[in-house]
Amino acid sequence: MSQDSDKVSDKLKTLRNIGIMAHIDAGKTTTTERILYYTGRTYKIGEVHDGAAVMDWMEQEQERGITITSAATTCSWNNHVINIIDTPGHVDFTVEVERSLRVLDGAVAVFDGVAGVEPQSETVWRQADKYKVPRICFVNK
Repeated sequence: MSQDSDKVSDKLKTLRNIGIMAHIDAGKTTTTERILYYTGRTYKIGEVHDGAAVMDWMEQEQERGITITSAATTCSWNNHVINIIDTPGHVDFTVEVERSLRVLDGAVAVFDGVAGVEPQSETVWRQADKYKVPRICFVNK
């Protein structure tokens, strides 16, 4: 094995692709914004309701306060590089979630502690089953 491929292999050992998935308004983007802030990736917490979330970059997303397309960013934590994919929660954009699941090492399923398990959460959970994506649950709100 060459020295270059050893370097790539070493980097891949500490690289993770993690998706954030849930029903609309469960707090996926809000959770992602806090991860970016607490890992030092951003200097302030972007708020979805203000249209200031880093992850909701499209004008329509900022106006409507929802995620329409999956958005990716990178942060570092405990000597690992984490690629975060913030996925949409609206049923009309389910295909965006499915596309993202194909490249994930794991996912965080966000659940609204007040609303409980909602229909789109069940849908994305089944999609993650289909692609054998390991996941953890995060209860928000």
